[in-house]
Amino acid sequence: MGKVTGFMEFERLAEANLPVVDRVKNYKEFVLHLTDDQAKQQGARCMDCGIPFCTTGCPVNNIIPDWNDLVYSQDWRGAIDVLHSTNNFPEFTGRICPAPCEAACTLNINADPVGIKSIEHAIIDKAWENGWVTPQIPSHKTGKKIAIVGSGPAGLAAAQQLARVGHDVVVLEKSSRIGGLLRYGIPDFKMEKSHIDKRMVQMEAEGVEFRVNQNVGAEGLDGVNADDLVAEFDAVILAGGAEWPRDLPVQGRELDGVMYAMDFLTPQNKVVAGDTVANQVMATNKNVVVIGGGDTGSDCVGTSNRHGALSITQFELMPQPPEKENKELVWPNWPLKMRTSSSHEEGANRDWSITTKELIGENGKVTHLKGCKVEWKEGKMAEVAGTEFTIKADLVLLAMGFVSPVQKLLDAFGVEKDNRGNAKAATEGLDSYKTSKAKVFAAGDVRRGQSLVVWAIREGRQAAKAVDEFLMGSSNLPR
Repeated sequence: MGKVTGFMEFERLAEANLPVVDRVKNYKEFVLHLTDDQAKQQGARCMDCGIPFCTTGCPVNNIIPDWNDLVYSQDWRGAIDVLHSTNNFPEFTGRICPAPCEAACTLNINADPVGIKSIEHAIIDKAWENGWVTPQIPSHKTGKKIAIVGSGPAGLAAAQQLARVGHDVVVLEKSSRIGGLLRYGIPDFKMEKSHIDKRMVQMEAEGVEFRVNQNVGAEGLDGVNADDLVAEFDAVILAGGAEWPRDLPVQGRELDGVMYAMDFLTPQNKVVAGDTVANQVMATNKNVVVIGGGDTGSDCVGTSNRHGALSITQFELMPQPPEKENKELVWPNWPLKMRTSSSHEEGANRDWSITTKELIGENGKVTHLKGCKVEWKEGKMAEVAGTEFTIKADLVLLAMGFVSPVQKLLDAFGVEKDNRGNAKAATEGLDSYKTSKAKVFAAGDVRRGQSLVVWAIREGRQAAKAVDEFLMGSSNLPR
């Protein structure tokens, strides 16, 4: 490494955020990427560890030590080339990935890990600013046609890889804009949608065709017949994500004001994009209760704060994690520990080991939530006697994760499912990413279940290689 003793000389430096009082007034990004000098210093912290566990901790296997060293040397053009060699969309991961690479960093054994995500963020922003992100137009066309169902990170990654080796690629999206969960699930204050739009321009120049309002497997004017797709194209990749939300089967679930998190988040993203949304549910002047402690729940907190909620309470069924992990026990794996997001910092009451017993309402509208504490013994949950409580709740948002893809999509293609309702497909061997249906492949959350954006990109890239091999007999695409 360029600075062998850098990890002993420099402290980890977090990216700066705009003040809470300013950022909650709008839906713009508020994380400021590192300056050149700051990134150089943080790159210097990457130690000559011998075995870069960060690379294996990263699902796309980013070659992290190399671009850290290039940033230290201020070779930004070289850094983006190395970064792009494994990751199609570092502007996505540099903003919304939880950074499992940092958990696996060797320096993380007994110190603060290298700020890998912040360096990645700085690299890709500088690349866009300097015009280094350009179309990679194929030198020849193969004449093969591929349809990709879903325009989230898995579908986009697969589309870009396949277009770059000369295939004709069509991406079908059921919504009116491209991006899937990136577009409609991630709030703009975490990732502005201009990043998707810029990639679309690049990909269209590379030969990708985007078709919106294409509801594959559905009936009606926007419905697209699955069998027709299989007949028309040489291969089809299912990349529709895992959209089926986990429900809350308690009394009062049917009350007005009780809704899935995505039904709350998506309309706000549409409004920010300039769309007109009828009857949008707002958190303004309401007592909001968010059920679920993950990223989607955090996004509900941040959006409710921007709406001007009267109060926000977030409940998690599982026990409160420890403030710090036992590194000797868990490193280099992803640790269970207390995590406070930027949305939590903006204001929310949080509690753990809470179960919802009943939702109470008046005149068909929710007014209160009744819950109680639970304890976990030998993997089983039991209510704690005497801990029942009732709190005001004008809006209850269910953010408890997603259980599977939308089943009608898989049924339309007739593909075999695993025991969780996902499209069944292996990731290794001659049949990697192939479903039970001839010519049909599956990648991303539709295959593996709810996961991270970086896993979706990995699977999209690997599925692209599998499809290229299927069509051409061999492939030069990286895996």
